[in-house]
Amino acid sequence: MILVWAVFVISVFMIVHTYLFYPALLQFLTRFESKTQLFSTQSYRVAMLIAAYNEEQIIQEKLLSVLNNVPNNVDLDVFVGSDASTDSTNEIIAALQKDFQNLHLVHFEARTGKAIIINELADKSDYDVFVLTDANVIFQRDTLQELVLPFDDEKIHLVCANIQKRPKKESSFEFVEKSYLDRENKIKRAESEIWQLVVGAEGGCYAIRSSAFKPIPKNFFMDDFFMTMQVLERNGKVVFREKALCFEDIPNKVTEEFKRKIRISIGNFQNLVRFKHLLFPIWSKLAFAFLSHKVLRWLTPFFIIFLLLSSIILSTQHGFISYVVFAQVLLIGSPLLSFFEIKSRQLNLIIHFYFMNLALFVGFFRYLAGVKSSIWTPTVRNVNNKQ
Repeated sequence: MILVWAVFVISVFMIVHTYLFYPALLQFLTRFESKTQLFSTQSYRVAMLIAAYNEEQIIQEKLLSVLNNVPNNVDLDVFVGSDASTDSTNEIIAALQKDFQNLHLVHFEARTGKAIIINELADKSDYDVFVLTDANVIFQRDTLQELVLPFDDEKIHLVCANIQKRPKKESSFEFVEKSYLDRENKIKRAESEIWQLVVGAEGGCYAIRSSAFKPIPKNFFMDDFFMTMQVLERNGKVVFREKALCFEDIPNKVTEEFKRKIRISIGNFQNLVRFKHLLFPIWSKLAFAFLSHKVLRWLTPFFIIFLLLSSIILSTQHGFISYVVFAQVLLIGSPLLSFFEIKSRQLNLIIHFYFMNLALFVGFFRYLAGVKSSIWTPTVRNVNNKQ
């Protein structure tokens, strides 16, 4: 029974550490960090790289949000790789090209996938900085300016944007997703301030020195995490730029969000295998952040299972544990409630936690089955939700 108790306690500790203890530690440590103002004295040749598939609903808004807000110290070219789009995406871009000579459309005749498109666009470009961004991430007036500011420090190789999510309903599952991602941004900001490393840029928008760019491996889903970790692997600094503000919609269909999270999960395990060596030595700041912020989260579905199994065994010796087992069974089944409009934010938080871990669990087995293609279909856009 000692071993069973150990499994029970360790499972609880690992979940609590990654979701509560680690963020609390970062919040404490940031109290001792002084913030500095950045003022750029350099000019940059910047290539924005966008992989797009059937984005007619949002592509014009996205491109105009960028092309109408180019700062004076940035010489910008925008490259859109259209992944055999079958809607009017190409026509919309072609029409915009008449007014913007720095907008370039690259046709891909067959479905290719984001990784290959980004690699090919980067290979065609000779610039100081690459900005990788998704078609549904809308820039603000100063976004691009703020993204390039940190590159005046030659040790900084990658800059994460501050992507804010836009839910339709404050009481809905979408709002809980926004709350979770806002919390993620706080963790990234703290990691940046304390250690000048961020364990995973968000792929919707980040900037990287062209000299630090490495081709994304074939069939990789999470190009953002790969790009971040390969920079950290080579001792480059990664920072979070809070003022590099942009906005992204949240899918309002549970099935769409579940598919997105499964795709993210597959990429997580791809990156875990690729960068597992960065978990050593265990006392390094990178290993601690990688383990605490990401790896333990990716393993949480298994901690939940271990917790349930150990509770079932312990309940044969301790009757009160039966109530713990019953509660866990109810909680594990809570993702079914995500299909309903739940008014309680607290209940939505619980549903979201188990929903996310169910997607991680499914994604793990899809990863084990083998990834034969990184071709994707974008989630349905909430284009009517304006900031």
